Amino acid sequence: MDERIEFAILNIDKPTGPTSFDIAEKVGRMVGARKFSHFGTLDPKVTGVLPIALNRACKLTGFFIHHDKTYVGIMRIHEDIEMKKIQEVINKKFLGKIRQTPPVKSRVKREEREREIYSFELLEQDGKDILFNVKCEGGTYIRKLIDDLGSELGIGAHMLELRRTHAGIFSEEDKNFVNLYDLEKAVKENKLNEILIPGEEALKKVMPFVEVKESEIKRLLTGKSVEKKDIVKDVKLKEKEEVAVFSGKLFLGVYEKIGEILKPKFVRN
Repeated sequence: MDERIEFAILNIDKPTGPTSFDIAEKVGRMVGARKFSHFGTLDPKVTGVLPIALNRACKLTGFFIHHDKTYVGIMRIHEDIEMKKIQEVINKKFLGKIRQTPPVKSRVKREEREREIYSFELLEQDGKDILFNVKCEGGTYIRKLIDDLGSELGIGAHMLELRRTHAGIFSEEDKNFVNLYDLEKAVKENKLNEILIPGEEALKKVMPFVEVKESEIKRLLTGKSVEKKDIVKDVKLKEKEEVAVFSGKLFLGVYEKIGEILKPKFVRN
């Protein structure tokens, strides 16, 4: 068990009620991890995709947390208005780059910032309740988005329910997406390995990777830079682009291209 969770991620279905930290802490205790962290906070009442890193994989948080998110939810408008008219306002004012001030109860500094809304679609209407789907840049506050939409319409609106369906590469459709009950069952039945996501596999989905010679493993694990002569399989990289480095199947770390070398940002040891 200890070896399997040493550098792994779990894709958890967060229930309504607890905070994201509460869930990460519970998952950590359940699997016996000494460290744990989540990839992006969900409000207590919000459900859905909450990736949780275990042990050394906690150092990967910065490589995943700002990726795009997708949500499905229900908003309540405060006066009757056709869904078609609301969608027209969304298309004009709430797509692409928008300016947003975090809500009062957020944990970040309350200053206006830019976020991008890739899609914002109204799906169904039942009286004053409207089902919607949003794909947006990480760090977007959906509750504030709905509030701002209500203000723009001049009728007011607030969010009733919200569920995150995607967080970067993690989705509620993934085969290893599990709720707390199924996670506990997997631990008891010694089937945790079936739902763990190796950290190195996740990294390969969000950044390019290069392969280095086996003879350089020991040197690189001491924190040395990767030079051209060390590389077996190379890829074209932009300046300051991040890259995962492997030797065969062995993951060595995340590096950054600086000139002709790759400088370590995180070394696995």
